[in-house]
Amino acid sequence: MKSFLKIVLATFVAIILATVFFFFISLGIIGGIAASSSEETTIKPNSVFSIDLNGQIIERSEDNPFASLLGEYSNQVQEIGLNDLLSAIHKAKSNDNIKGIYIEAGALMASPASIREVRQALSDFKTSGKFIYSYGSTYSQGAYYIASVADKVFLSPQGMVNWHGVAVQEAFYKGTLDKLGVEMQVIRVGTYKSAVEPYITTKMSDANREQITAFTGSIWKTTVNDVAASRKLTAEQLNQLADQGIAFKPAEESVKGHLVDSLLYDDGIQNYIKKKIGIKEDDDLSLVKLDAMKNAASDEKVSANKIAVVYAYGGIDTGGSDGISSKELVKTLAKVRKDDKIKAVIFRVNSPGGSALGSELIWREVSLIKGKKPIYVSMGDYAASGGYYISTPADMIIAQPNTLTGSIGVFGLIPNVNGLTKKIGVSFDEVKTNKFSTLPSIQQGMSAEEKDLMQAYVNHTYEVFVDHCAKGRKMSPESIKKIAEGRVWTGEQAKQIGLVDALGNLNDAITLIAKKAHLDKYNVVEYPKQKTFLEKFMSSLDAKVEERVQKAQLGEYYPYLKQIREVSSLQGIQALMPFYLTVK
Repeated sequence: MKSFLKIVLATFVAIILATVFFFFISLGIIGGIAASSSEETTIKPNSVFSIDLNGQIIERSEDNPFASLLGEYSNQVQEIGLNDLLSAIHKAKSNDNIKGIYIEAGALMASPASIREVRQALSDFKTSGKFIYSYGSTYSQGAYYIASVADKVFLSPQGMVNWHGVAVQEAFYKGTLDKLGVEMQVIRVGTYKSAVEPYITTKMSDANREQITAFTGSIWKTTVNDVAASRKLTAEQLNQLADQGIAFKPAEESVKGHLVDSLLYDDGIQNYIKKKIGIKEDDDLSLVKLDAMKNAASDEKVSANKIAVVYAYGGIDTGGSDGISSKELVKTLAKVRKDDKIKAVIFRVNSPGGSALGSELIWREVSLIKGKKPIYVSMGDYAASGGYYISTPADMIIAQPNTLTGSIGVFGLIPNVNGLTKKIGVSFDEVKTNKFSTLPSIQQGMSAEEKDLMQAYVNHTYEVFVDHCAKGRKMSPESIKKIAEGRVWTGEQAKQIGLVDALGNLNDAITLIAKKAHLDKYNVVEYPKQKTFLEKFMSSLDAKVEERVQKAQLGEYYPYLKQIREVSSLQGIQALMPFYLTVK
């Protein structure tokens, strides 16, 4: 018996030791891979920067050396960091060993402002005299919009170009809620504040349809005008091609319509590039991928003066791993404010809004920065509702023409599940010390007095929002209210009505604020600092796993799940825009 116990104990100890040993060996391997992924890349002579336009463009990407490897063996959509892509294009422009850019077009998902930012960076790259060629078997509309700036656009003989216009589709859940016996009680200010509509109606309101028609028309106009200028076509010709359903016609029709220059197979584009850079067809083409290009040496000179770019992207306190924590963002902004080496701040806002309280806390810290050093806002895809709220104190607001902004309005959403609980035989009873002890309660509908109280609360929040906008934009509250009411505007429209100062991209904002701060030499520093892959691995082994699985399984339908999840986690009054617009 003693021998048996000794054997069991020895086996148990051996298993523990082996587990610990392999754990640390794994950490060493992971650390080695992670370290090698961040090493400075040496670019070989006669190289070409290859941009893979497949996947989804997000504001900032995570450091994950395994992402591309795992992506090949899973349904996970490749995420392309806009910050990485812009930095890599800039480095490719100044690197003498990079002779040009090869765009591998495909199924790209991104919001309008992001793809315009990439397109403008490529247009700037062309001023170096280097070439840009694009090739693909399938161009999504977003990928084609970017690729249309290329010197030559090639298509596979059996390929297609998706050129079809812009559409917005909304999902409405009222029918489902009615069947369940759930009533959504809404308190809001703003005729156009349509974030609540999916839960209280079965179709778009007239006001919502009006604003969507206006901003989709503005976005499409910007897209068409940009492509027309690059492809030497008229807006009328491009609209005719969209209305013909060009994607479903033979590839030759895309050539005839001048959307592409000619048809080639993959080996054909490879040989075309080799001929351009002066190497033989039998020689290997040195293609530099994004992960390598972003780690190439920079031509930026070291300076004691710094311009901080502070990123705020995602919903504000709406839950989830990809949103804004007002508490953490306030800490970051305070750190930037107190750093005397930072002479100016770009607040990069890409948010549809969220918690009104969280927005107020961020607004306060941005106001404090303004009192100490210049701060400009660079708007990304969205800077609406709470996203606009936190932008208002800035010295200057710069947006893309197709940024979605404004949406100055607030709402509260309180479910009443009394109908559902009756159906399933659940009842409630209560004891309370005061009249409003249970407010808000989801077990029963609000009384008239309770509704009046909540409406007054929402009205007050709206008045504060309007006052911040009026002071920040140097307009009267009455003038703000005429363009508020929760209405969403594009950046182009917002500039016309005074909500935005200038149209431009992130680089334009940095150039403008450097002049404002009288900086000839400076370094750009990004905040908040991103954790390395190893740090994230150690701090949270299973963080985001559920989200990634859902994204992989649901694909383009993931935003609907995200919307429902965000609504279920809403707390307090919200300053939130209802749209997630993606160009596919």
